[in-house]
Amino acid sequence: MKTKIAVLTGGGDCPGLNGAIKWVTKTALDPRLAKERSIQFEVIGIREGWKGLVDVDPDDPKSRKRHIMPLNEEVVRAWDRYGGTNLGTSRTNPFNPQNDRSNKLLENIEKLKIDVIVAIGGEDTLGVAYKLHKLGIKTIGIPKTIDLDLVGTDYSLGFDSAVNVITEEIDRLRTTAGSHNRIFVVETMGRHAGWLALNGGECSGAYIILIPEYPFDVEHVCELLLERTGREVQYSIVVVSEGAKLCGKEEIYKDDKLDDFGHRSLGGIAQYVADVITKRTGFEARYVILSHLQRGGVPSSRDRLMARWFGIAAVDMILSDDFGRMVSYLHGEIASVPLKEIIDKLKLVDVNKYYDTERYNGRRSIL
Repeated sequence: MKTKIAVLTGGGDCPGLNGAIKWVTKTALDPRLAKERSIQFEVIGIREGWKGLVDVDPDDPKSRKRHIMPLNEEVVRAWDRYGGTNLGTSRTNPFNPQNDRSNKLLENIEKLKIDVIVAIGGEDTLGVAYKLHKLGIKTIGIPKTIDLDLVGTDYSLGFDSAVNVITEEIDRLRTTAGSHNRIFVVETMGRHAGWLALNGGECSGAYIILIPEYPFDVEHVCELLLERTGREVQYSIVVVSEGAKLCGKEEIYKDDKLDDFGHRSLGGIAQYVADVITKRTGFEARYVILSHLQRGGVPSSRDRLMARWFGIAAVDMILSDDFGRMVSYLHGEIASVPLKEIIDKLKLVDVNKYYDTERYNGRRSIL
């Protein structure tokens, strides 16, 4: 009897997901390693994250084909070269109090004879994995979020690729900003954590960086821009995280709609800041919302490597019966942490350590 591993990706897509799926599959099915093990594996991919496990009808062959994808070494051979997720993803929450489908989820896991679930995702996806673990389902998590806000790990899949996109797009903006002497306000993702904005802004040499962890005064932003008047630089780049807040205000939302995990869509802070800059300073300011561009493209070399390490480690954890845990990268080493320790917590930018509250930018002191 083979141990059946089900792999799924949940939440937002990003580069690195396909690589993690590949290396879970290749490691589990490696014929040389199989000779050394006491168990053999079968690997299947679940399409569209938790939605696939909820919607599948195990008794209907057409439904199984629609929602379940058998995985082998040949199928996943080149997956690590591509962004996104070949299994598809969703923001489905089977434990949503407004639409609880957890019993259907548990029923389908049993009917499909799934022994272990490897869930690749962020806090929401791994939160579902933890609830399943408490109900007796063997689960393992792999960290994925371009926001880099998962506790218990120094790295999560997709972050490096997203920072590279931000850096490249701002590099492109500089040519038009310089040609027209304009200020560009660039909005990045980052609901609660400013890692993307901060690292992307630092790498691209942005003049001002606004992050969720430190509410900003728009008047001070304008003062900083006015200080630059008369210098050799005739344009400025302002990077703002989508979750950045004005002093005493809440985040700016696109609408009032809630997703399955109770989140509203953020967006619009860059437009607000650009409009205020134009009105208060007289400078011509435009805004660019990078949005899903940050999730697109091929994975960077770092994301390919981390996907490999995380995928291999997930199988090692299955062999060691280390369930209810998430693969992690801590202090330069692959490790693991209990899922219960990462739920309902966020890894935020330490303002005192990494942020200059006067310049609204990264600190210029390392020690």
